[in-house]
Amino acid sequence: MNRAGGILSSRGARRRLPPSARAGVARWLSSPAADEAANTPSRRRIRDDGLGLADFVRAALTNTCAIRDNAERKVWQRLHTLRAHDRNFPLDGDDGTKGDGLMGRTKEARKQAQAGRRGGRKRIIGVLGCMAERLKEDMFEQGTADVVVGPDAYRDLPRLISVLAAPSLPTYDGRDGDSGTQGAPSIPTERAVNVQLSLDETYASITPVRANPDDVSAFVSVMRGCNNMCSYCVVPFTRGRERSRDLESVVGETRRLLDEEGIREVILLGQNVNSYHDGRGGRSRNVSNGDGGTYRTSNDGFSNVFRARHGGGHRFADLLEAVSSLSPELRVRFTSPHPKDYPPELLGLMAERPNVCSHLHMPAQSGSSAVLERMRRGYTREAYLDLIADARSAIPGVSISSDFIAGFCGETEAEHLETLSLMKEVRYDQAFMFAYSMRGRTHAHRTMADDVPEDVKARRLSEVIDVFRRNVQARNEEVEVGTARLVLVEGESKRSTPRDRVWSGRTDGNKRVVFDDAAVPTEEDALAAAAA
Repeated sequence: MNRAGGILSSRGARRRLPPSARAGVARWLSSPAADEAANTPSRRRIRDDGLGLADFVRAALTNTCAIRDNAERKVWQRLHTLRAHDRNFPLDGDDGTKGDGLMGRTKEARKQAQAGRRGGRKRIIGVLGCMAERLKEDMFEQGTADVVVGPDAYRDLPRLISVLAAPSLPTYDGRDGDSGTQGAPSIPTERAVNVQLSLDETYASITPVRANPDDVSAFVSVMRGCNNMCSYCVVPFTRGRERSRDLESVVGETRRLLDEEGIREVILLGQNVNSYHDGRGGRSRNVSNGDGGTYRTSNDGFSNVFRARHGGGHRFADLLEAVSSLSPELRVRFTSPHPKDYPPELLGLMAERPNVCSHLHMPAQSGSSAVLERMRRGYTREAYLDLIADARSAIPGVSISSDFIAGFCGETEAEHLETLSLMKEVRYDQAFMFAYSMRGRTHAHRTMADDVPEDVKARRLSEVIDVFRRNVQARNEEVEVGTARLVLVEGESKRSTPRDRVWSGRTDGNKRVVFDDAAVPTEEDALAAAAA
């Protein structure tokens, strides 16, 4: 969404908000980066007074995450801050003063203007995404939100905002013919909600508005929802069932990014990206011959909770093959996957294609088979380690990352130690580690007790982080130091200054590299140096 009032670009034409609603629109993002990009067709920020709500903005939309309790607490805090700011600086007051221009005034002038605007019109504050879907009408608590929109209802945003932004209209009692007699003004709509989940919404026809035209990397959403039903996870309840875009639309969007916007890297996105299934396509390289189209998992130790993955059509390996074939100069990544959906065909394709990044995200969550069973992950520790061995055999030098949850329901000290031993055995290149947070509506919430004390969770998480850091430091010293890597430069590093420029980029193993602004020696330079 942009400040000019456009909301989504569809088939090249920007849909517009009504004039009453589009005087200023801002979005504040508050969820993990991968989730956010998958969750929204466009991203836009504004620079303002540091509160996230500039004086001219008439609608502020907050895009939210519900994966952990800490994320939701931050959202509530931010909503209260936005509403308090809106009360202090309404759009216009009884004296006719307007909201724009305050930021350039002195402190005393701001106080005087603020005093004259008490009672002015409030801004529209909207909550979008997974937290809106999970809490629904509860998001209106304490007047913090005016519009609540789930992740499958973004197309309804123009209507919802225009309804809220519409001025009060006179009513008619109908006693004087067709026109009636003008009565009291109608009561304006104060809240709007649409949290209906969809079985087929993928936003395939929406062309995202890129926030920064200088970006060399872009996200491309390929599927939405999740069928895995892990016992700790709220995503199936906030994003709904899996549904995938057709392969041709994904390839078309990627081709446009490559040809028209100069993008050099795409990240294919989905809540369970490698279970992608376009049932409208032809035969997949990922389906066994002669078995009626049975989908192959990573190995025999993995199982599917949801049986409807079978059948013909294009699978993720077919999509990855099509996208990576567009140009050998286009880097291709994907996230976030599930370990069960790495069949041999996918690993083989990644080994064949130099432009498919040599990085696999394999969320283990725990190193204990007993905990994995309670989590309903569909695999054992042994099956997971077999997959790690298969991946490293098929793709030499592959970088592997993972997720871990410390303190899941019923986790014993012995089960925690199994997680530490798994981390030491695999030696991950990256890891995302969190203490368990019980989420409502999940299988664990209905059937288990969150019985690991918070101080024990914190201590176990600290141990998980410590083991990871020690192992990744040793691995980087063994594997990376002295090794030449191809790096896609993303821009200047945060530590860069005008006098001492420093650049930042990533290897194809998804490791960040920071380096000085120095000329790269050419082959001619090397020959000249050797001759000297």
